[in-house]
Amino acid sequence: MDILAIETSCDETAAAVVRDGREIISSVVATQIEEHRLYGGVVPEIASRRHCESICAVIAEALDKAGMTAADVDAIAVTYAPGLIGALLVGVNYAKSLAFGLGKPLIPVHHIRGHIAANYLAHAELEPPFLCLAASGGHSHIIEVSDYTSFRTIGRTIDDAAGECFDKAARAMGFPYPGGVFIDKAAKQGELGKYHLPKPHTQNPYDFSFSGLKTAVINLIHNAKQKGGEIDVNSLAACFQATVSEILTEKFIAAALEYGHKSIVLAGGVAANSGLRETLQAAADKNGIKLYLPPLSLCGDNAAMIGAQAFYEFQNGNIADEALNAVATLSIDS
Repeated sequence: MDILAIETSCDETAAAVVRDGREIISSVVATQIEEHRLYGGVVPEIASRRHCESICAVIAEALDKAGMTAADVDAIAVTYAPGLIGALLVGVNYAKSLAFGLGKPLIPVHHIRGHIAANYLAHAELEPPFLCLAASGGHSHIIEVSDYTSFRTIGRTIDDAAGECFDKAARAMGFPYPGGVFIDKAAKQGELGKYHLPKPHTQNPYDFSFSGLKTAVINLIHNAKQKGGEIDVNSLAACFQATVSEILTEKFIAAALEYGHKSIVLAGGVAANSGLRETLQAAADKNGIKLYLPPLSLCGDNAAMIGAQAFYEFQNGNIADEALNAVATLSIDS
């Protein structure tokens, strides 16, 4: 089954053709990072307008690379939630029109479900059940995946997401947007242990809280400036990255042990962070747990992951009609 998938939840306009949920036939991503970098973060109105400008060309390129026309695919899939509402609406309305015009099934896909499914494209042997840590700019969740379309949230952030914390801490350190990649590079040159940063506690042991950590980094920098001191940015980046990685890893591994999962999966944009990948791999090996990591090309937003999950949504009878609407906030287990 060949699915044309569309993703426009934030600032990437993406389209892909995916076969049977496991094979990428083509994948195209048009990013807006350079433009949003001018403002230090994503500007929703600009993102929506750029999606309008790019979506036709991106879909045409994805079909061309697949050697297909729109009439050749078996279904149309689209991210409908969660995300920036204006950005989502561009993809949803385009997908509805295309599906209606071609008489093809329309498959709605939850964005975080897509991030999890990115691992199906990289690991042919991966099948539920497993436990997943989905960490990105807008989400930090520990999710139990009992089947391809059955999810249960074990823990989630109660304030800032991990990726959001990376971006805000990076801005305080003087790095451009998006900050995660710059912190990752700086951390490799820094000295671990030079700065001591907090690990916030939560009532639910598997929930996350990053707001206090972000504030601690900002205060540390401000206090140093007020006293005429200097901050070793590389070492602060190393300590910050290590702290985030330890928080995510400790809670994720503890949840895997309590719920009896021997297979765990990392997903989302923060999955590209080398510190987190190394820390989590070491902890998984120590506890005899199999860890699945997505390739770097599938960590950020892309349409291939949406096409992968769409295959299983279709098999489960999750088909939408012309009444499908975009939803800015929606739980993965809704």
